[in-house]
Amino acid sequence: MNETNWRFVKKRTAADGAVYVSDDGTLYRRTGGAELQAEAQFQRRIADLDYPVPHVLEEGVTDDGHYYVVEESLGDQTLHERAVASLDGGRALHDDVTDTAAQVAARLLRAQAAHRVEPVPGSLRQWLDRAGFTQNVFQENPDLDNTRTRSALDHALGRLGTVPLVRGHLDYGLPNVLSAGVIDWQHHGLVPLGYDVLPALEIIAFKGGSKGYTASPAQRHRYLAVLDDTSLNATGQPVSQNLGAYLLVKALFFLALMRPTDPSRTDKHLKWQYRRHLFTKGLEQYERTGTVDTALFPSLEQFAAGHSAGDHP
Repeated sequence: MNETNWRFVKKRTAADGAVYVSDDGTLYRRTGGAELQAEAQFQRRIADLDYPVPHVLEEGVTDDGHYYVVEESLGDQTLHERAVASLDGGRALHDDVTDTAAQVAARLLRAQAAHRVEPVPGSLRQWLDRAGFTQNVFQENPDLDNTRTRSALDHALGRLGTVPLVRGHLDYGLPNVLSAGVIDWQHHGLVPLGYDVLPALEIIAFKGGSKGYTASPAQRHRYLAVLDDTSLNATGQPVSQNLGAYLLVKALFFLALMRPTDPSRTDKHLKWQYRRHLFTKGLEQYERTGTVDTALFPSLEQFAAGHSAGDHP
């Protein structure tokens, strides 16, 4: 494999390093540090458990001391890229994208359900703190660190108390999904079953932009139905019953690290206020119904109009 010619693709955003592709497009080479080595070890482990992930073919250290890994290509276009490319003047996702997303998610869910991890005391709380970046959120938004928020999160953890813990991605979404599997496992860790895959179409609403794409209620319903069918066969329980709890945590995730440090960045300030608004909307819904309906979220444009008119803080 040393004779392979590599073409630069991009810098890695999550860590120091870069991504390269072979001339024939069948291999990817990534460079990094200890975090990439840990990711490769994890990826080898879950590949042996039939997770839909690239197989690691080679790893080592470069002449300049960087760790590298060579893995098989799962394709040259993520579902996010396919979604954007299929837009035809509107924002509606193509059914082929959502149906492919459901098929890949079902494969991952099936593998996760087949290889559960025995929990230790505090495992679920550790997942919440990591997945929701709760420490960051409460530091940047101390007014949200209150009895109401913590009661809702405790309720969510209570509902998830009997859900199996599995090896998870923790950053799952269409940008990390291809038709052949799932890439970018650097944030891996234990998650309650369904946390990775269930919110994949719902979290599109947290972006809030007028650009990009959106999933229709019918597409979201069809996607969840596929996952429920998979879960019922694997565990006897419909996994979608936990979607509300997962979206409450996702609302924290999308709020984390959003507060601007530069007061002059009005665009960043508006986006931070928008994500705060979505969190409070999600919290209110969860308190009333135990679910979160992202279809009721305003777009960023709608929020900005209300913000200018004084309808929002």
